[in-house]
Amino acid sequence: MARKLAIFIFAVVSLATAFAGEVRSGYKVLAPISHGNLTIFPVVAASTHDTSEFLTLDEGLRSGDVVVTEAGRVQPLVRRGGRPILVGGGEVNRLVLVNNSNRPLLLLAGEIVTGGKQDRVIGKDRIVPAHSDPVDLSVFCVEPGRWTEVSSNFKGMSSQMAQPSVRNKAMADKNQQAVWDSVRSAQETAAVKAAPAAPAAAAEVRGTSSYAGVMGNSEVKKQVDEIAAPVQRDYQGLIRELRGRNAVGVVAAVNGRIIWADVFASTSLLEKYWPKLVRSYAAEAYIVRTSSFAKPDTRAAQDFLDNLEGRRQVSEVEPGVFRQTEITGDGFKVFELTSLLPKTGFDLHLAKAAE
Repeated sequence: MARKLAIFIFAVVSLATAFAGEVRSGYKVLAPISHGNLTIFPVVAASTHDTSEFLTLDEGLRSGDVVVTEAGRVQPLVRRGGRPILVGGGEVNRLVLVNNSNRPLLLLAGEIVTGGKQDRVIGKDRIVPAHSDPVDLSVFCVEPGRWTEVSSNFKGMSSQMAQPSVRNKAMADKNQQAVWDSVRSAQETAAVKAAPAAPAAAAEVRGTSSYAGVMGNSEVKKQVDEIAAPVQRDYQGLIRELRGRNAVGVVAAVNGRIIWADVFASTSLLEKYWPKLVRSYAAEAYIVRTSSFAKPDTRAAQDFLDNLEGRRQVSEVEPGVFRQTEITGDGFKVFELTSLLPKTGFDLHLAKAAE
């Protein structure tokens, strides 16, 4: 179906990528925004890139230019050059995406698509070229217990990405059982937290196997919003103020522990993903909330973002389209997506997860 990716593995004592050098010299972590047990550190850059040509998954699904479906639903097609594309039956960890738009599509790990036979979460960052052949997506189920088709095509969960603990299991562990365990843990905790104020809502949470259903529950959504809304409002205002300083990302801490960073190639990309990202961080804060903790300082967040050196690097390359690199360090993993499309050659997105 899609061109086979070239995979390169490097194991070294100390590895510093070009992106790491750029972060050290060009990115700065600013004073935090906090609400409850969630702390967000804005990240600004010395320079940014033009990302206007890239299409997001939400944009593509809304317009109908991007179609995501079970593998078995794709009818035989013919590639340019006349060779047929044969697609097998449905599989838990496999979906097929077609980008019919005239823009390249950016996919981020942690984005959730609902429908088909099960809801799924995207397992890794990638770029899908404009007018693509069907692309075999690496996904993980986030709806254990259902294998009955509710719709032929998928739609996006536009309100939220998977929270970091779920996202990490897909990106770093690449393990379906670990993803299911994380989803069930979030479900059980959400039900317990919802029960005092809304017993009926708690029963609904316990009765669904869908992660999207848990996060879309009225009481869970209300409590997550109480954390996310103030942070989202303050940071959106700050982004406008920092537009001239190139706001491009965040470092997130929950219960005083720095857990995640998302950095983009431009302020416009950050603004597109920010509403979904802040709710994912807030969902994590809601699920693992504790009563006492020490808030991290800006220096700790800067150190977290600067430390991208690792012991091992694995890169997957689709020539002329993208390079996806995974760096394993002491107590963390870094994932960076580099565009190799014409007139680009820059890193579109970097995610760092604490272990």
